[in-house]
Amino acid sequence: MTTAVRAVPGGVRHEMRAVRVVWQREMMHFLRNRGRLAITLAQPVLLLLVLGTGLSALVPASAGAGDYRTYLFPGVLVMTVQMPAIGAGASIVWDREAGFLREMLVAPVRRDALLLGKCAGGATVATCQGVLVLALAGTAHVPYDPALFATLTGELALAALALTALGAVAAVCITRMQTFQAVLGFAMMPMLFLSGAMFPLSGLPRWLTVLCLANPLTYAVDPLRRAVAAHAPGAAFPSPGWQPPVAAELGITAAIAVAALAVAARRFARPG
Repeated sequence: MTTAVRAVPGGVRHEMRAVRVVWQREMMHFLRNRGRLAITLAQPVLLLLVLGTGLSALVPASAGAGDYRTYLFPGVLVMTVQMPAIGAGASIVWDREAGFLREMLVAPVRRDALLLGKCAGGATVATCQGVLVLALAGTAHVPYDPALFATLTGELALAALALTALGAVAAVCITRMQTFQAVLGFAMMPMLFLSGAMFPLSGLPRWLTVLCLANPLTYAVDPLRRAVAAHAPGAAFPSPGWQPPVAAELGITAAIAVAALAVAARRFARPG
């Protein structure tokens, strides 16, 4: 006698199918909302082309400093993925307020599978937007090198996952959209400015250096900048006396992503 084999609720294949469905929903929203994509990309493009060009005239090319636009380019990449990655948490809050999240939670799948699909979708969307900004590499005197672009894409994907997970932690703890947006606006700019995206971290006061080292975004920006500096010497601005290896920085970013996903999944799995 033969027995039909099928995916039963609670099995791994069943959970992964739920992850894929939620991921596809996030990607459909990304592909259909072209206006939002254009607005999201406008800020980093203006930052690189306008602010970067203006400040490059004020930063001397001597004294060990290269073109400021080359230095700024990794920070612009991180800014590009930061907004949609952390903003992915907003979709959780919005779905909760609209009642759609309640409909998802009654599905015969684990709640953490739904959260994982949300985070995977948000990280993919953020990475895709970062890849689009890579097309501006020439304006920052960064060579169009396939190996460099592959490295930058991988590092951007890891940074996007960590930021999406942090956004998910905020989303599962905050139930009101207005509060979430206020927290988002308060946290995003300090994280960006304290990451070394806009200025070198060397020569800062001790208290500011401590804040920079405690900022998760610092360990996402520096690997990108060191990858760019290996191909474009203009990015090699003066740096602090001590820098952890790139592998350690990537490991810290991955650990932040895993820890944030675990916290968000635990909180998301609670009933109510």
